[in-house]
Amino acid sequence: MMSIRAIALVGLGVLGFVGLPVRAEVLTKTVQQGEVKAELSYEQTSTDGFPQVKNVRLKIQRSGQTVFDQAPKISEYDRPMVSFGRNDGDRGFVVRDLNGDKDPEVIADMYTGGAHCCEYSLIYQYDSAQKQYVESQAYWGNLGYQLRDLDRDGKTEFYSADDRFAYAFTSYAASAFPVQIWRFDNGKMIDVTRQYPKLIYSDAYKLWQGYQQVRTEKDAEVKGILAAYLADKYLLGQQEDGWNRVRAAYQESDREKFFSDLREFFKKTDYEK
Repeated sequence: MMSIRAIALVGLGVLGFVGLPVRAEVLTKTVQQGEVKAELSYEQTSTDGFPQVKNVRLKIQRSGQTVFDQAPKISEYDRPMVSFGRNDGDRGFVVRDLNGDKDPEVIADMYTGGAHCCEYSLIYQYDSAQKQYVESQAYWGNLGYQLRDLDRDGKTEFYSADDRFAYAFTSYAASAFPVQIWRFDNGKMIDVTRQYPKLIYSDAYKLWQGYQQVRTEKDAEVKGILAAYLADKYLLGQQEDGWNRVRAAYQESDREKFFSDLREFFKKTDYEK
């Protein structure tokens, strides 16, 4: 005879899930540059089609010798980006010489879950004095990054955008993000955006063109794109011209509050130096 609990579960349509086997498999991704080889493994389980990841482990070898074999310092809910199929040689899980010293670093991208947030990178650099790899972290929020050698000097930059603009002045969908460029040096991420005025100018031009396209639309929300454009003008040292354009462009009833919020935001985020 079916129990009262089982009858209730049938009524809720969930009895079929009771006792379902959990499928699990260990997945491994291996990448290499020169004598540095890295292996990322994790156990992926799926209950009724919902994948979960656990037991993430990273192994790094130098000239065939294992010098690092540990679980990365991540939350139990975080997942390697490679578990989403993200590994295109430039993202996900790579071995890349970031600072031009011929000793490549290991980058493992992680995702915290959620609708569109958040991504971060674990970067492992070899410390010859300690004879071990040291872990650093870089947070990207919603936006991620691209690896580029912008100067063609053998040093790799992280080409991204400033995620702090998400929701700052409008909804996420209507937010825009000024360019942001980082370089990894001695275990730290250094903001080098201002060293690339041509890229900043190109970004500002695209943002202004985007504003021109949406400004005539009914109920157009332009505060996000104007904020990002003005940030680029600050990076170029052209904030006066930027303010003149933004003041002329935005004539809504909340303009003075918007401008006040912009100034306060730029002070907090070091755009105004």
